Amino acid sequence: MQIFQLAGLGEKLPAPRASYREFLRIPSMSCGVYSLPAGSYDPQVPHNEDEIYYATSGEGRVRVGSEDQPVRPGTIVFVPKGEEHNFHSITEDLVLLVIFSPAETPAGES
Repeated sequence: MQIFQLAGLGEKLPAPRASYREFLRIPSMSCGVYSLPAGSYDPQVPHNEDEIYYATSGEGRVRVGSEDQPVRPGTIVFVPKGEEHNFHSITEDLVLLVIFSPAETPAGES
């Protein structure tokens, strides 16, 4: 068994730019914390894996394909693999729990 405390994971992320910290990786999934400071730009591109985002704090908006919705604590967003998406209009530091399935392919690998 592995147990993680989300509060402690988010504190280790650098600011003032978008940052991601993976804390669990097995073949079927990977998990991390994604932090986006207020006013920041979300630079991500579509992934090769399905994703679930769970907002733990902050406020902003998310665009997935042509849909655009508000994000606040408790919001859960599913993004199918290959789908264009980004967080924007971030008015309060946004912290998201991210789950990739299967495990995210590291940048530069296919």
